Order: sequence, then structure tokens, then C-alpha cells
Amino acid sequence: MLDTLAPQIPMLRDDIIRNVTDALAEDVGTGDITAQLIPADQWASAQVITREDCTLCGTPWVEETFRQLDPSVTLKWHLKDGDQAAANSVLFELQGPARSLLTGERTALNFVQLLAGTATLARQYTALVKDLPIHILDTRKTIPGLRSAQKYAVAVGGCHNHRLGLYDAFLIKENHITAAGSITAAVQQARDIAPGKPVEVEVETLAELEEALSTNADIIMLDEMDLTAVNTYLDGKTINPQLELSGGIDLQHIQRYQTDLRHIQRISVGLLTKNCKAIDLSMRVKA
Repeated sequence: MLDTLAPQIPMLRDDIIRNVTDALAEDVGTGDITAQLIPADQWASAQVITREDCTLCGTPWVEETFRQLDPSVTLKWHLKDGDQAAANSVLFELQGPARSLLTGERTALNFVQLLAGTATLARQYTALVKDLPIHILDTRKTIPGLRSAQKYAVAVGGCHNHRLGLYDAFLIKENHITAAGSITAAVQQARDIAPGKPVEVEVETLAELEEALSTNADIIMLDEMDLTAVNTYLDGKTINPQLELSGGIDLQHIQRYQTDLRHIQRISVGLLTKNCKAIDLSMRVKA
């Protein structure tokens, strides 16, 4: 499932283990004292229900939570990551020691509510551009420690991942350009430093766009630029690099810009991972 939905995140399996280890240490600490109210040999079953429509995401984190906490807990999934879940439907069932079910409840649900929220929002953006040759991309505006998890959720929702970090692609911004001397100099230095890495340049004016187009950059990011002016400038020109729209983009912006996106191949949206709303979930236990 991980390799199918997000093959571009090679460290994901290791990150899931680390995410869950850290989350359990944070929540359980020296031990779940409330769970000790229940006899150690008492078994129970439980259902996890979504209270709202959502795109399910986070199943590997749930499985890892109970693998680390108590491998005797069994899980039965009604849906898989990427499936649409209707409000008040059962996402999965659990069976095992009652103490373990209750101790792992919050950690497991925290991962699903966050990642399903991200995937659900990504699905809305995907629907907006389904008939356009445009990719919606996330950014590095992620929760510290959960970047690969959130980027996985973005992919589950049908959107795409921008660079994973500062190491796998160049993104040359205003301060980099100032330090390098010019857009042209910055792009050339990037090619010299890491010839195999993608090079993207951020521009804010038509003059900067003109210079960026004269380089061999792979991608040019248009930061809060007037699309009408950009289209007037680009119409009739042969454009080699891909053009990316950026800067406070949300669902309403994309709806409004639909007729002005003829030169755009990519739209980066920080809100995908920065402002997403958690999905309302609950777990019901039967002794």
C-alpha cells in the first residue's frame, strides 16, 4: 500500500515506526494508570467510527501502534487508505486485551484524524483540476516530525508532493538570488553543485520571469503574480520549464483562476498540510 500510494517517499516505513514510537512515549509515558482499573485478563472488541464524510488515511500508523503496544490485538479494516468513508460508518474493528485497546486508542486515532483530514482536503483540490493538465502540490509547511506522514496523506488524496526537504531539489528564492548575484548565476551554481537535482526558481515580476526563462531551470514558480499579465506576456511564446503558481492559494482561488491557468502545470498549496482540519472519530468498546 505504501509503495503504491507514495513511492516517492522512500523513508516512509522507517518514519512510521519512529512516529508511533514517539507518540506512544509521549502518551503512555511510564504506564497507563487508568487502564489498570480493568482486569489484565479481560478481553474486548471495539469499533472506530467516523462522524463525518472523509477519505480514509493512516492505516499503517494504526497497525504499527498496536504492533508496538500489544501484538495480540487484531484489526479488521472495512476500508483501505484512499477509500471514501461516509459519516457514521465503521472504519475498522479491533479485538484484544481491553487494557491495550484503551491505551492505544488515542495514539491510533490521532494519526487517522490528522492524516484523513489531510487526504480529505487533498481530494477536494484534486476534484477541482481533474479535467486540467495541472498537478496540485504540497509544500514544506508541515508539522515537525510528521512531514512524510502528511505528504503520504496528500498523495492518498490524489495530489502530488513537492520536494521532501532541502536535500532533494533546489528552490531558489529571493534571498538566494540576492546572495548569488542574479537568477542566471544562481541557476548555474545549482547545476554545478548538484547536476542531477531539479532546479526551481521563484519569481515575483515579469522581468524576473523573463530572466528565469532564459536559464535552464526546470520549474519557475510564480509567486503571487497577476495571471492576466503573465498570460499576456507568455501567449505565443514557447515555454520549456514548467510553470508553478504559488502564494496563498486556496480552493476559492483555483475556482476563480480556472480560465487563466493555460500556461500553468503546477499549483503549490501550503494549506494542504498547514491548515487542514482533523476528522471527528470515535471508538466504541464492548467488554
